[in-house]
Amino acid sequence: MTEIKKDDVINALRKVIDPDLHKDLVTLNMVKDITIDGTKITAQVELTTPACPLKDVIKNDCVAAIKKDIPEATEVIIDMTSNVSAHLNQSKDAILPGVKNTIAVASGKGGVGKSTVAVNLALALAKDGAKVGIIDADIYGPSIPMMLGVPKNTGLFQDPETKKLAPIESYGIKLMSIGFMIDDDNPVIWRGPMASGALKQFMTDVNWGDLDYLIYDLPPGTGDIQLTLVQTIPLTGAVIVTTPQEVSLIDAVKGLKMFERVNVEVFGIIENMSYFIAPDTGKRYDIFGSGGGEKLANQLGTKLLGNIPIDPRIREGGDNGKPIVHALPDSDNTKIIMDIARNLAAQVSIKNSNDLFKEVEIKL
Repeated sequence: MTEIKKDDVINALRKVIDPDLHKDLVTLNMVKDITIDGTKITAQVELTTPACPLKDVIKNDCVAAIKKDIPEATEVIIDMTSNVSAHLNQSKDAILPGVKNTIAVASGKGGVGKSTVAVNLALALAKDGAKVGIIDADIYGPSIPMMLGVPKNTGLFQDPETKKLAPIESYGIKLMSIGFMIDDDNPVIWRGPMASGALKQFMTDVNWGDLDYLIYDLPPGTGDIQLTLVQTIPLTGAVIVTTPQEVSLIDAVKGLKMFERVNVEVFGIIENMSYFIAPDTGKRYDIFGSGGGEKLANQLGTKLLGNIPIDPRIREGGDNGKPIVHALPDSDNTKIIMDIARNLAAQVSIKNSNDLFKEVEIKL
């Protein structure tokens, strides 16, 4: 019987292409370990995110490729692990050394459910095994502490060793909010520099530790404050939340153009309140119109990451501090949000991979 060699397995895995990154697993350095015990082959494949939506596809392709090239193999085991890829950015590394990726969640206008989407995206990424933090940068409506069930009187604490603030933890994610710095009963009357200064403090003066994704819930709109914040924050990229209504879509275009102006990649569009499924009949109603998000994504050359339907339980979860991803993990809408988070994670991995290969090409 022909002895199976490690090079035979590597050559077989060279034929497995990552569907998102469009390169083979060996070139991408995803094959981390190979052990051969007679005719039993075990290989470890390390993905660029635990939220990879194509994990099972890649695993099955690996098994098929090895069995095809090495027919004498009687057992093939593929261990799937993950290590989130990091955004190559010197300014980010300088002020957020343990944070791999920074993602802004934005909207061209208020009232589209941006903060609700941001919270549930963060929880979905964490549920898949990522280390996640969220910054509530919505100066005029800091609602994320309430949505994550953090009491209003929760104080901020300073780490005695690092002299930095310790973020609040809830549902396994780390949180800092502008709401911790203001009185609930008083309106926030801040100009751009003051707002961006407070946000920068959340980056430089908070001990975030190691995070795979740090999500920023930005204020709605595209005015001076939003532009100042986007220029201040070293972002990996952004997502834009909209609804199917024409007025929301028009404002979403403005949001995308704002990110283009400061050279921040937009990973895609999330259409919230997309449709309503009647619980008694199962009939679908397109209350605010239909197809707007997909049309907009095609028009602007970006992706539609997903459509979140209208569901009173999503709103109730935010009001009660029990987001639907946590409170109803097996619901259809939680599964939709999980898929959107995985699509987002895939886009982050694609950007990081492309940036890395560009840097290698420049050095060569």
